[in-house]
Amino acid sequence: MSAPGTSLFHRVRKRRGVRQFVKFGIVGASGFVVNLVVFTLLQHVVPNYTAEGPYYAIYSIAFLSGGVSNYFLNRIWTFRSTGHAGKEAVQFLSVSVLALLVGLVVSYFVAPSLGHGHKTWFLATVSGIVVNFFVNKYWTFRSVT
Repeated sequence: MSAPGTSLFHRVRKRRGVRQFVKFGIVGASGFVVNLVVFTLLQHVVPNYTAEGPYYAIYSIAFLSGGVSNYFLNRIWTFRSTGHAGKEAVQFLSVSVLALLVGLVVSYFVAPSLGHGHKTWFLATVSGIVVNFFVNKYWTFRSVT
């Protein structure tokens, strides 16, 4: 029998990687909202939105907008990094571009059946979460992992 206060929940909660992943998820959710708001606003202001070209452009702008907000929140709160901000920003945004490319590939394959709307956006955006976390944890913010 385990000692009081050492339940599985308490042991998992004390693990740094688990806490970081939860925080990364919370930050990701806020970036997801930024991404959604920017995407939705751009849908209404970009002429010929339904065309393939404008979709990929506004998807990219919205995705990277969420990425910029995520960088600052992850640096300050999730990983509490004191590393070189410029270097980390370049690395974080490089990972965001990688995740963007994954999202664009997903969009390319699912858009023919789902269209260029929110369903495709959702699947494309979600597709980069795990890659984003692990690459940022072990490359961008590796000095604090």
